[in-house]
Amino acid sequence: MNDTHQGRITRDGIRIHQTSDFAGMHKAGAVTAKILDEIAEHVFPGQTTGELDRIIEEKVKEAGTTSATIGYKGYQHASCISINHVVCHGIPGDKKLKDGDILNIDVTVIADGWFGDSSRMYVAGKLNRKAERLIQVTHDALFKGIEAVKPGNTFGDIGHAIQAFAEGHRMSVVRDFCGHGLGRVFHAPPNVLHYGRAGTGPVLEEGMFFTIEPMINLGRPETKVLADDWTAVTRDKSLSAQFEHSIGVTADGFEIFTLSPTGRFHPTYG
Repeated sequence: MNDTHQGRITRDGIRIHQTSDFAGMHKAGAVTAKILDEIAEHVFPGQTTGELDRIIEEKVKEAGTTSATIGYKGYQHASCISINHVVCHGIPGDKKLKDGDILNIDVTVIADGWFGDSSRMYVAGKLNRKAERLIQVTHDALFKGIEAVKPGNTFGDIGHAIQAFAEGHRMSVVRDFCGHGLGRVFHAPPNVLHYGRAGTGPVLEEGMFFTIEPMINLGRPETKVLADDWTAVTRDKSLSAQFEHSIGVTADGFEIFTLSPTGRFHPTYG
């Protein structure tokens, strides 16, 4: 890719990055992935989400990076921790994990000005069959979406791949939240929908950076945001799961910036 493309914005408002920018994203993504690997051993029944967040904040500092979420729109934590029927943006606090709880931990760090954003699922204690199936389908739906990433495809192709897979397993895709562009900013165009029609939406180009982060529910897709203005839950109280990677579009496909260094992206390390 020609580095003279730096700074070009598509007509959809999406920034096209240069080849050299991939290194910065890999560095930020690697820090985030390592933190998410290392927090796994601290997830167990009786642990509080506040303590998990404290450990994450410590690890962000140890890595010589900055938390992107502390101070973001008034948010005061280094992670979002979403348990069971919480879809996303769960606020860490005094709540203790119970045996069988499933939780999503979402971390974003800033390393040398680049944003590394990823989330994955964890289990406190013994995983029940229904939750295990939801986690597996959500994990696989993310990778169905990622497989659709290559120049010439569209963002609709990504959403369609995720939606078709999830609904094929009789689960629903959350419509109220989506992935997003990122790079030297936390959130930028485009909105990356996890549902949609193939062949629609902006065309993927080499140098685009964005997250894919499907939220899949065992029940209906509707959500509501609680009075704290952050925590989103399923309206029908059904279980929800989410996985998120940061992606860069290459000449012939994609690179994942937030790969687990120890293969622990899936909670059963599968």
